[in-house]
Amino acid sequence: MEYTRSGGKSVAGPADWFTGTVQMDGIRNPDERTGIGCAHVRFAPGARTAWHHHPKGQTLYVTDGIGLVATRDGGVQEIRPGDVVYIEPGEEHWHGATPERFMAHIAMQEADENGQVVTWLDHVTDEEYSA
Repeated sequence: MEYTRSGGKSVAGPADWFTGTVQMDGIRNPDERTGIGCAHVRFAPGARTAWHHHPKGQTLYVTDGIGLVATRDGGVQEIRPGDVVYIEPGEEHWHGATPERFMAHIAMQEADENGQVVTWLDHVTDEEYSA
């Protein structure tokens, strides 16, 4: 068993990956023991990820607030605390807060055989966000 005491610092979400104010707390990164990576991600109102996809899919567990998740061809879905969203491998998507509420989730994904967990794409436009 390995125990990690809390107390790490929150980091700002990189501008290449997010629009708006986002804070991330790393939970674990893939390593030689497991391919699982996860983080607790907090989005200010209107903040969101860029379009992206994961080689082995992604699971989101909403912990607080009201958010949105969307796929390129599936429309926008509202998400709330306790909701679990599974995104298929390779499915292009984005997620973030609604325009008027904060949202936080735990994002979980698995690295592929090359250690890749995500491929970042273009930013979500204001028109796509408000659709």
